[in-house]
Amino acid sequence: MKRKLMSRLLRWKEREDRKPLLLKGVRQVGKTHLLKEFGRLHYPQVHYFNFEKQPELAKLFEKDLVPTRILEDLRFAQNRSINVHEDLVIFDEIQECPKALTSLKYFQEDCPELHLCAAGSLLGVRLNPGSFPVGKVMFETLRPMSFEEFLMATDDKALPILHQLTPKDKIPDMVHEHLCTQLKHYFITGGLPESITTYRTHKDNLFEAFSLVREKQIYLLQTYYADIAKHSGKVNAMHIDRVLKAVPEQLSHVQDGSIGRFRFREVIPKISHYDRLVGAIDWLEAAELVIKVHITETGMLPFSAFAKENMFKLLLFDVGILGLMSNLSPQTLLDGDYGTFKGYFAESFVAQQLLYANIQNEKLFSWQEGGYELEFIMDVEGKAVPIEVKSGHNTKAKSMKMFAKKYNSPHEILFSGEPLDAGHAKGLQKYPLYLAGWF
Repeated sequence: MKRKLMSRLLRWKEREDRKPLLLKGVRQVGKTHLLKEFGRLHYPQVHYFNFEKQPELAKLFEKDLVPTRILEDLRFAQNRSINVHEDLVIFDEIQECPKALTSLKYFQEDCPELHLCAAGSLLGVRLNPGSFPVGKVMFETLRPMSFEEFLMATDDKALPILHQLTPKDKIPDMVHEHLCTQLKHYFITGGLPESITTYRTHKDNLFEAFSLVREKQIYLLQTYYADIAKHSGKVNAMHIDRVLKAVPEQLSHVQDGSIGRFRFREVIPKISHYDRLVGAIDWLEAAELVIKVHITETGMLPFSAFAKENMFKLLLFDVGILGLMSNLSPQTLLDGDYGTFKGYFAESFVAQQLLYANIQNEKLFSWQEGGYELEFIMDVEGKAVPIEVKSGHNTKAKSMKMFAKKYNSPHEILFSGEPLDAGHAKGLQKYPLYLAGWF
């Protein structure tokens, strides 16, 4: 399956100031496959070392962290020569060997000609800050597959139209309806590659496809719970588990409008304040299992200066896992009759797409002020731009207009169930939900 991050890997390959690349991302998001495919397509040889499957490799980093000596030992370990000028070396599951992570610093300093990529999950919770070679590596984050990548993976017939689309075009009604249906399919599969592969293999029989997708998602969710249990300690694991489950549980109480702030009360018995839950929330965020959307009560820049630490929304990292944890059957999602969750699915979907499209900025912000609220606000070239999300065909946007007027926004963005139509008011950019993150 094609991933858009491949183009960034190619740019990294060609950079003269190239440093070792550290690819982050939640478990099962496709990091290993992407790096191996990158190596297969663009290097004469790929040398792959997995510190989880091959724990004995950690011994090679015990003596010292001298790159020439490590490379020589790696050659003997695989009984194959490594050309430091032409080949790609991959250190996978690098969180299992903190010294290998630290060694990236010395590879950058003493062997900059080597094309070295590392990948890992749970990096934010498994390793102490001293393990990170700050300033000596380049970071990339691989997120769940976007809706565009979902369409690419399934060879969707609408892709040629979308790839030639401009904001001034109009999408034919038939194409719009088709994409709305595909978006529902994406709501079920989510963006984890194994789920999408399962769907692609069996999509001629949707009942079978989505039943198998749910089975795959159950397995994936169990691996995330296993990581929590293994890497966070017994008591803390119970708290983290409860916070994760509280995210979809709290959303079931959303009646209309955008999602409110995450409520700390009753998540864990006898704990009702942020300072008692901050560790569990930080763990989930570091593990990339949740998306934190910071709430600000002003549209002044920079948003981070006005966002309070204990005011935020929590979303799950993947809409497919959201459907599973919300106990929503595929048929319910296909029917489009899922009540209060419909708005939440739309907002979660847009959050995922915005994060994927804006990979240089890993923070999302929303706005609540004087009874008005917006799902998202973004800093676009030093200007505050409001983004409103509507799950259906209601495109009234009082909050967006209020924000744009008060904070002098150059334009406003509205996502809804309506098709793309060039004939909108000046300054107001209306897009169908499935184009979130596209332009």
